[in-house]
Amino acid sequence: MTKSNKGPFLPGIASPDDLRGMSLPQLEQLAVEIRDVLCNLIACRSAHFASNLGVVELCLALHQTFDFRKDRLIWDTGHQIYPHKLITGRYDEFQSIRTKGGLMGYPNPVESEYDLFMTGHAGASVSTALGLASGDDLLRKEEGRHSVAVIGDGAFPSGVVFEALNNARRQGEKLLVVLNDNRMSICPRVGGVADYLDRLRMNPVYDGSKDVVAKLLNRVPLLGDPAERFLVQIKEAAKAGISGGMMFEDLGFRYVGPIDGHNIGLLRKYLKLSQNIDQPVLLHVVTEKGHGFQPAAEDPVTFHAPPQFERREEEVVAMKKSSSRAYTHVASEAILERMKADERVTVLTAAMCQGNKLDAVREQIPERFFDTGICESHAVAFAAGQAKAGVRPIVDIYSTFLQRAYDHIFQEVALQNLPVTFMLDRGGLAGPDGPTHHGVFDFGYLRVFPNMTIMAPGDALDLPAMLDFALQHDGPCAIRYPKATAVEIARDVAPVEHGRSEVLDWGEDGCLIACGALLHRCVEAAQQLKHEGLHVGVINARFLKPLDAETILRAVRECPFVVTVEEAALAGGFGSAVLEAAADEKLDTSRVIRLGIPDAFIEHGERDELLADLGMSVEGIVKTCREAAAAERPAVGS
Repeated sequence: MTKSNKGPFLPGIASPDDLRGMSLPQLEQLAVEIRDVLCNLIACRSAHFASNLGVVELCLALHQTFDFRKDRLIWDTGHQIYPHKLITGRYDEFQSIRTKGGLMGYPNPVESEYDLFMTGHAGASVSTALGLASGDDLLRKEEGRHSVAVIGDGAFPSGVVFEALNNARRQGEKLLVVLNDNRMSICPRVGGVADYLDRLRMNPVYDGSKDVVAKLLNRVPLLGDPAERFLVQIKEAAKAGISGGMMFEDLGFRYVGPIDGHNIGLLRKYLKLSQNIDQPVLLHVVTEKGHGFQPAAEDPVTFHAPPQFERREEEVVAMKKSSSRAYTHVASEAILERMKADERVTVLTAAMCQGNKLDAVREQIPERFFDTGICESHAVAFAAGQAKAGVRPIVDIYSTFLQRAYDHIFQEVALQNLPVTFMLDRGGLAGPDGPTHHGVFDFGYLRVFPNMTIMAPGDALDLPAMLDFALQHDGPCAIRYPKATAVEIARDVAPVEHGRSEVLDWGEDGCLIACGALLHRCVEAAQQLKHEGLHVGVINARFLKPLDAETILRAVRECPFVVTVEEAALAGGFGSAVLEAAADEKLDTSRVIRLGIPDAFIEHGERDELLADLGMSVEGIVKTCREAAAAERPAVGS
């Protein structure tokens, strides 16, 4: 298309086709406009920010070089998808991102043909891109179709990435892996792969040749043997300049780079060169997380997903921060206290030091703080080894991400009956992050393991006591808590005892049994019902496994109705455990009602909005109890 050099360009981009005729200066202006839109979004709500600022030029170069209606594109982890959404027909809807009913903050095939997978976890991009290439080859679809995986250096050390690289030699003739190296995951990256990438970037062969390479590329034809010879020269120079050999070359990839990921012209030339190599290519692109907005570039950790802020030029005028204390804060403070009190206690996280609020632990007790990077399987097996040696490890990982280590929870921890404590942050609905991040399956996936003890604090007072219990228990324990403001319920708090619930009130008209931090909603619902003439009791289950069968089955026997409440999937969850225990005792379960997450993936939205839709607001719980009471005692209406 023909465009003036002035812009604005972004409102007129209906699809990547509109990029085809744009000049380099126009693309650079478009990059500025995209960054302005991203900054304006953050003035409205919290969203992923620094990572998106860092991939603007890469996104534009990819879409101008490839045709991703035909070619394949997978964005690893997916939170760096915003520039891609803006140029694939979603500009008009963009301000709705991460709101209920609006655009998802991750790729979503329902939204666009340019989104192939709903990617919210790290590391799978190379495998899925390779699978697409293999499937296209088998079905003989679209000759010359390329598969492109864009993966960050933080996600790159994930074990599944190397499994895919190991298999790419056979299937990956048209596979391009773009390694987006910004020296970060969410927090600074760790490990040997990070050191290796640093050596590649800092090698004098590359540093001294960037300008020369750029000039040479201007004179090198983009097709045929000259381009091939040029890449051979680059490869040989790299081999000569790097001690220890070329890891990627040895795996069968043609390694190219590192190159400046903010130079659109250079990116386009290398991407075009990669199209003409009948071999898997790994293009090493160096970017700056937060590029184009100085505060984010200087502090990419804080600006990964910052609270909303006002911007004036290159300054943050005011950042809106919540004064409320979250369950994550309660957990991290309890962990630090226990580590100070007991030298055997360690903590492990998977690249989520800031998310898990473990900064104080890392600073004060660095020798017992372990960040494994985005390698949850390794973290769990590593913790099992520590436990076998006599250490008391705490594995502090988001519920949704712990799923990645499922086999190691089984084999290395539960089967060995080792005292590993799992702290499952974000247990329940994760709000605007949506279905890839909702931690609603943990009850079901952990409950099946023998030896496993599973706890869910009813409020902030339960959580530290549960950690004390877990660190004294000779077996694996899991404690799950939500991404929510920590609530304290006024009561005489009962001590935490293995497999024992806490009865807050016993009611003759019905009973609410909460497993987890929706307890305060049940208390409020019971108070409201009491004003209406219904005395409904409240039990804080505390334990999913072992279940307090004595107390809970007494409620099933004696109460006109029982409502179980859990911020977890109903399939295999707490309500299911109650029904199973009642069935084993041959009790009538017809008056047991379960509230929880149905057999569906829940879309994104604010947590309170989603809970209300699922009948787990205070009003929803009251309504369920009214209806149950009316069914049992028709004289008591709503």
